Amino acid sequence: MYLPPQFEITDPKEIHSFIEANAFGQLISTVEGRLFSTHMPFLVNADCTLLAGHLAKPNPQLIDINDQEVLITLDGAHDYISPSWYTTQGVPTWNYQTAHIYGICKRIDEPQKITDIIHALTAKYEAGFASPWQPSYPPAALNAIVGLEIKITQIQCKFKLSQNRSLQDRTQVIEQLEQRGSRQLAEAMRKIFPSTK
Repeated sequence: MYLPPQFEITDPKEIHSFIEANAFGQLISTVEGRLFSTHMPFLVNADCTLLAGHLAKPNPQLIDINDQEVLITLDGAHDYISPSWYTTQGVPTWNYQTAHIYGICKRIDEPQKITDIIHALTAKYEAGFASPWQPSYPPAALNAIVGLEIKITQIQCKFKLSQNRSLQDRTQVIEQLEQRGSRQLAEAMRKIFPSTK
């Protein structure tokens, strides 16, 4: 992606935290020479070297995904930014957070590895419930999916959060976002601009 230096995130901990918090994204590969995308949740390991997930067996993306370089895109908070919020001249734009992850995909057909992926995904997303559901998948359900492991080769992480604007403009953008209900984006901006708090 186009990645101007002022918007690039390079801190490994910040990148890992962003991926963990925004792990539902798009798996993009080619199927018989044409781009193909599946929206799905991913698991990331502690050092951001591996992603895991699964696809339904009938998904055509499985045709030739094994050993293919794939692209995963993950999006965080985003919203429209009006130039009317600035004290100086500007143009309409969009503030957003995203990560683009490149890697080599491996198809996983071993039942135990598929079960491990499913259980880890379930544990992650059930953890926020007062009474988490305990995994109990019938063999037919597990037989209907294929696991994926993606060995990460590159991560591009971009937070476009008005870094190119003045402190006063940033403060006003944050205030306007909060009034519009875009609290996650406003909080992301406050995090990288502590002086706006």
